[in-house]
Amino acid sequence: MLTRKQHELLMFIHHHLETTGFSPSFDEMKDGLDLRSKSGVHRLITALEERGFLRRRAHRARALEVVRLPTQKFAADRQTNSTQSMRTIEPFADSFVDRRPLKIPLLGNIAAGNPKEAIGETTSYIDVPSDLLHSGPHYAVKVSGDSMCDAGILDGDIAIIRLGSNFDNGDIVVALVDKAEATLKKIRKRGNSIALEPCNPLYETKIFGADRVEVQGMLSGLIRSYRK
Repeated sequence: MLTRKQHELLMFIHHHLETTGFSPSFDEMKDGLDLRSKSGVHRLITALEERGFLRRRAHRARALEVVRLPTQKFAADRQTNSTQSMRTIEPFADSFVDRRPLKIPLLGNIAAGNPKEAIGETTSYIDVPSDLLHSGPHYAVKVSGDSMCDAGILDGDIAIIRLGSNFDNGDIVVALVDKAEATLKKIRKRGNSIALEPCNPLYETKIFGADRVEVQGMLSGLIRSYRK
């Protein structure tokens, strides 16, 4: 049985490993969980090791391995009469566990207009409702441009992308062109060609050789802020 913070850290490490291939740094874990110090991260990792969820690889920096993921309900921290106590979330709350926000990396901007230079490395992490996520690793990008507005994707939206290269015709994907320019478009394969289609009549469909386009993920959901 895990505490809420132990569960959050375990899932944070898991998604970082799935997305990047290596474990997060202690600073990234501290910032990702809004902890005050790295000593709190050490305590959580030690607890997860003792419970058989994590394993440290000897003689390697930033080498954490997720041994297993929790399948049971976890315990929630609370303060009672100035002492730390634990309570168990009731079975009906299991669905709540599944719907808790998960942190995924935000990789900067992506064009929903004309292709632009490839999206960069992780700039920060954002909380995403779990019902916007499918199986496997995800990342997020900020949409720049209006070429997908008729699909309901607007300038400034945060696009949630499921990492992967498989697609069906008509899917909305992150496409990397010539390993240099990234864009968010509908995709269709036509023989040995790839069509990247906008959802705005002001923009033209662009055709590329199949060897020039690399699909880096499919649209999974959108987050929009109405704050000015």
